[in-house]
Amino acid sequence: MKKALFIITTLLSTWTSANVETVKTNLAQNYPNIKIENIQKTEMNGLYSGQYDQQVVYLNEDAQHLFIGSMIRLKDQKNLTKELVLTQNSVDFQKLPLQDAIKTVRGNGKRQLAIFSDPNCPYCKTLESHLSQLTDVTIYTFIYPIKPQSVTPSKQVWCSSNRASAWQNLIQKSIKPTSSTQCDHPIERNLALGKRLGLQGTPVIIFSNGFKVTGAYPAKDIEKIWKELGL
Repeated sequence: MKKALFIITTLLSTWTSANVETVKTNLAQNYPNIKIENIQKTEMNGLYSGQYDQQVVYLNEDAQHLFIGSMIRLKDQKNLTKELVLTQNSVDFQKLPLQDAIKTVRGNGKRQLAIFSDPNCPYCKTLESHLSQLTDVTIYTFIYPIKPQSVTPSKQVWCSSNRASAWQNLIQKSIKPTSSTQCDHPIERNLALGKRLGLQGTPVIIFSNGFKVTGAYPAKDIEKIWKELGL
């Protein structure tokens, strides 16, 4: 009996994998310029989910049709798309090397955010102004200089006697730091960390449950996400 169950399980696994591979093959052959990642089978027969342009999308096996929207399981009204978004866009917040980030505490500091930011990124500058509107939050800013011209000032910020002040002056007022770059800074480690996390741009916001988003989200939208995630 156990042997029979093993064979059935193996066959089902192989069949599912084959279907996913078929979708990938059809997509590559028909539309080689469309890159959809994390293709996997859904609860609906013949329908597959994937990630495209930071969104969850659905496509059929011949990869001729694609749509964006929410999949709701009727028996319990569960939003399967929302669950998939959280799963595909999450990291382990507890494993972030927070000692390599600039720590800013506002109010009681109960809520937490990790930010990956490049000082010469205009969207990062916008996000910084939005973050200043948040209260009761601890913000960990990982200086993440993906632009070549950002590397030196990023090191200088970390080597400053008051990192938080030097960062605010640089990101919000464009006042470049004057300190040396010769200190034990984490800039290379931050760049390696971002690569491991699959970050593809800046700014990136990571919530305390690990959910990550990219972009200069307004304060009201960050508050909304906190509420939806129960944080």
